[in-house]
Amino acid sequence: MVTGRGDSGTLEWKVNIPGGKSETLVPESGFVCRIWRGLRGLVEEFLLKIWRFLEKAWGIGVDEPRKLVHCLKVGLALSAVSLFYYMRPLYDGVGGNAMWAVMTVVVVFEYTVGATLSKSINRTAATFLAGSLGIGIHWVATQSGERFEPIILGFSVFILAAVATFSRFVPSVKARFDYGASIFILTFSLVSVSGYRVEKLIGLAHNRLSTIAIGTSLCIIISMLFCPIWAGDELHSLITRNLEKLSDSLNGCVAEYFHRNGTVVSGGEDCSKKLQGYKCVLNSKATEDSMANFAIWEPAHGNFNFRHPWKQYLKLGASMRYCACCIEALNGCLDTEVEAPEFLKEHLQDVCMILSSCSSNVLKELMITMKTMRRSSKIDFFVGEMNSAVQDLQNGMKSLPTMLSVPPPNTAKGEPGTKTTIPPLMEVLPLATLVSLLIEIAARIEAIVDNIDELAGLAEFKSAKDDKPKQNQSTITPISDNQDHETMTAIQKV
Repeated sequence: MVTGRGDSGTLEWKVNIPGGKSETLVPESGFVCRIWRGLRGLVEEFLLKIWRFLEKAWGIGVDEPRKLVHCLKVGLALSAVSLFYYMRPLYDGVGGNAMWAVMTVVVVFEYTVGATLSKSINRTAATFLAGSLGIGIHWVATQSGERFEPIILGFSVFILAAVATFSRFVPSVKARFDYGASIFILTFSLVSVSGYRVEKLIGLAHNRLSTIAIGTSLCIIISMLFCPIWAGDELHSLITRNLEKLSDSLNGCVAEYFHRNGTVVSGGEDCSKKLQGYKCVLNSKATEDSMANFAIWEPAHGNFNFRHPWKQYLKLGASMRYCACCIEALNGCLDTEVEAPEFLKEHLQDVCMILSSCSSNVLKELMITMKTMRRSSKIDFFVGEMNSAVQDLQNGMKSLPTMLSVPPPNTAKGEPGTKTTIPPLMEVLPLATLVSLLIEIAARIEAIVDNIDELAGLAEFKSAKDDKPKQNQSTITPISDNQDHETMTAIQKV
């Protein structure tokens, strides 16, 4: 170890390493330098988080541009309603209550047209009803004298607020009028309490109702006219995508089970996502319920007529989740630690793969039916194939007991004293579970077929005959009288 002075006059330590190399030990920096490095690290980390956030936001905008369109629509609605403040004629007509219009736009404007209509109608109706009741109860209270006026007002607020709050626990009311009940409680309380001190109660209620009507009207117009996003379309597309995901998951699980010890199914991350597609079906109940409730409020649009059977989509979604539960159990067979004997797997591999393929074909045909909103002319054929595959699999299971007794290797058939080895029951159970799940999945797919057939009848899907192009009719040459006479003569001779 050697000490010496550096160029700056500071003391340096050098360590001689065998081989002719030396390393200089730099003394620790000062306290100020350490603080500077720490602050610089914090700033760099903060800027890195901001950059990652911007990248994520950019990815969301690129993947789902309709969300960006919705943001622009909200900005347009707020800009339009703020004119009631900036323009004197509008301000004089509405007054300082224009802030209620701004608040209405912020609260009411939703992503889909159905959600916007639901909130707008709930808010307007609840405000009108609460304002009318508030004015009526205030008039009754004023006629009762100063002694009973606060008692009547307080009692009315207690009763109506309690009843409106209890109505929110009723499932049918909560699904469609929960927001309206909240606005009713708020508006009635404000009108009643303000009416006890404010003389111009009718003017207050009128201004509040008019500003809310202005805000809700702007929201509905902009939501429906500028790139509308319909809740019905979203629900229909969700059901269609879930059918495809069920098909991919079913095929992927069976193929993975029979190929995991041999040829591995290729696909990487995409294949893994398709394999787990059933999870999206299991987690879609809340989304389906909300979309169906919002779609009821929407007018006729696209291929969806007025009073479209949106509730039938909920029954269809429930039957799809029943099927997804079986596929989830089927996926659990992939993680079992007990392996079935290879000769049993080879015996049932073909029939299991055929049943999986036939079931997947049914789901894909149903997906096409939902996507095009046309009845399928092939669905009966695919269902027949699936049922035939189920029968073949059941026949294969019937022949399984004869294969459980396997002669030991290098022994002649029928040789006296030959012992047979029977596989343990625990090794046979995973394969038997897989087979029973495939049969159950086929039965639940038939339930999906029935639900879609019922939906097609209620929604008046187009017939499958409408899909067939008109075939070119063969041209028939008209027969002349002479040819007709010659033909008849030849027939008579014969």
